[in-house]
Amino acid sequence: MPNYESKNHRGFHNDRRQHGAGNRSQSTRNYRSKPRRRETPQVQVEIGQRFPLTIKRMGINGEGIGYYKRMAVFIPGALTGEEVVAEVTSVATRYLRAKVHRIRQTSPHRVDPRDSYADQVGGFELEHLDYPEQLKFKKDVVAQSLERYQPAGYKHYDLRPTLGMDDPYGYRNKAQFQVRRNAAGQVEAGLYAERSHDLVDLPTCSVQMPVTMHVMRAVVAMLQDLDMPIYDEEQGSGIVKTLVVRAAAHTDDVQLVFITNSTKLPHKHELLTRIAAELPEVTSVMQNINPGKTSLVWGDETQHLAGAEAITEKLDGLAFKLSARAFLQLNPYQMEILYAEAKKALDLQPGETVVDAYSGIGTIGLSLASVAEEVRGMDVIPEAVADANENAAANGITNAHYELGTAEDLLPKWVMAGFHPDAIVVDPPRTGLDGTLIETILAVRPPKLVYISCNPSTLAKDLVELAHDYRVDYIQSVDMMPQTARCEAVVKLSRRQ
Repeated sequence: MPNYESKNHRGFHNDRRQHGAGNRSQSTRNYRSKPRRRETPQVQVEIGQRFPLTIKRMGINGEGIGYYKRMAVFIPGALTGEEVVAEVTSVATRYLRAKVHRIRQTSPHRVDPRDSYADQVGGFELEHLDYPEQLKFKKDVVAQSLERYQPAGYKHYDLRPTLGMDDPYGYRNKAQFQVRRNAAGQVEAGLYAERSHDLVDLPTCSVQMPVTMHVMRAVVAMLQDLDMPIYDEEQGSGIVKTLVVRAAAHTDDVQLVFITNSTKLPHKHELLTRIAAELPEVTSVMQNINPGKTSLVWGDETQHLAGAEAITEKLDGLAFKLSARAFLQLNPYQMEILYAEAKKALDLQPGETVVDAYSGIGTIGLSLASVAEEVRGMDVIPEAVADANENAAANGITNAHYELGTAEDLLPKWVMAGFHPDAIVVDPPRTGLDGTLIETILAVRPPKLVYISCNPSTLAKDLVELAHDYRVDYIQSVDMMPQTARCEAVVKLSRRQ
């Protein structure tokens, strides 16, 4: 759901926004208590120890799970049904982590990853699993999450097969790579290895749109040639921290953003001259300033360097302005499928009104404007609200309006003024719905509610409360991020009488 990003950078999964309709700190909520687990017997296991293991199933993060002397063993890269020799990498009280030392019996669904570094960074954890099985796995992730939290009636939910892609590669419209110098002094750009700050250089990336990698590698070469001051994380010195390249799938626009440690950008003129000459596809060049050591990629200040200040993407016949920090789904092809499923789930009838509680730049709300009597949305980021209203005007949409604020503040105010929405659509970040927003939805009680989730675990947790007042008609999973363990889902809910 579009919004403005400020995320960490451990891997491809961290592009989801941190904020939206409500306060992003999770409110304390009371969930159904779970039966106390039996005490796991103490097992003497040492790091480096090896033992044979049969993989019984796959966990929600795509890792294989087996059992050694009744202790769960989590093994990235192992598949259900495989027999492996596991090598312990860490020991906890109730579980072990391990790596595959050797595969003794291989799954028929194992394939060779296209990326040699698929086991080193986030974003490729299922690339060794054939795609039809990836789709089955993602439906199972939803089922596992429901089983864990057990919302009312969950055993009878209609879990529909995951909607996938004809070609599950080359779909990511944005590359957001850290930039560092290696020990030899060469400029590298890539992602951090799992559980570390060791940069893995990514000269290629099969899940990225080709133009994003072409621009990324060309700019890295320019930084090397111009001897640009590259950020040193340990010393806290240097200038260029991160490169962000975003391409619009349905226009020819490409935006390049330099995220820097200060407002300075040495050799700026030479750099921009080379970009204009060698990369004519780049239509927008920006600089975002994010000083000091921080887990957040983006800073608060963004400056215009060359070309346009924003790029334009098209969706369902509508044009959307995307500024540097505007969030957009990373898979533009599946995004159209996702929003079509949201439309179908809402099933708006003539005269019905809808609230988009995490409106961002307005993609979902504006896509509903042609069938709704009125669309209202809100966001806590002023730039997002301004973009949403501007996008409405640019597309000639007069029945959609966006305001600055949280849903828990604005919804009661609108109801008091006589506006009673027939439907609400929510598309929260990975942390799920804010507790206060759930209370507000249950107080307003619109007849229709659609929940677009990017995290089955927080979806299941939120359904514990929502399912008391709403019936879950079905859950339609959509594969927005092939080759990863991430799963998006559209949930159709109807108010109980």
